[in-house]
Amino acid sequence: MTANDIWAIVPIKELDGAKQRLAPLLSPAQRRALIEVMMGEVLEAAAGAKSLAGIMVVTLDPQATALARRLGARVVTDGARDGHTGSVTAGLRLLAREGRGGMLTLPADIPAVTAEEIDRVVAAHRPAPSFTISPAHDDLGSNTVICSPPDAVPLRFGDNSYFPHLDAARRCGIEPVIVRQPGIAMDIDHPVDLAMFLALPQSIGTRTRAFLEETGIPALLSAPPG
Repeated sequence: MTANDIWAIVPIKELDGAKQRLAPLLSPAQRRALIEVMMGEVLEAAAGAKSLAGIMVVTLDPQATALARRLGARVVTDGARDGHTGSVTAGLRLLAREGRGGMLTLPADIPAVTAEEIDRVVAAHRPAPSFTISPAHDDLGSNTVICSPPDAVPLRFGDNSYFPHLDAARRCGIEPVIVRQPGIAMDIDHPVDLAMFLALPQSIGTRTRAFLEETGIPALLSAPPG
């Protein structure tokens, strides 16, 4: 157990049909393969972080379950079909009932994240009651959130959750800590995100980048329209 007793919550929905917004560039099989690679990199980064007391994966997907267990993560199914917010909320409520010190949530589609980035965000987190956030590159998404205690602030994720989360923390009497990290910031949802990820120095050496190069995505992105 770490001094802060912070657990990571990683919600992973069922992989079939994942990443529909990448359909213009990737086939269903390629999209599934992409999320498999990305979730592996995220879970491995969390497993390597020295600041976390444990990892909870909220999922019903058999492959995600198997990977999580191989990495020593705890698998929870409650809330797994309730969307990102529902999955995280189910996980944090469980941690709160168990008296855990805090929770940190990560999405499964930030493949450039590193254990060191996670540790830096946790290092900036203040004693409870506290709220720390590391936003998406566009300052719309809330890619990493830490709450101490786990249910300190009501959470609602979505395409425009960053500033609402800042407001929610302040309504709870907590001044949020903001920590920007390039790997955490780079989530992959849209075709334009693939180009931004490939341009990110931190993507070099990732399995996700190797997969995209193998599938010819750089050439597709650089081809003239028409």
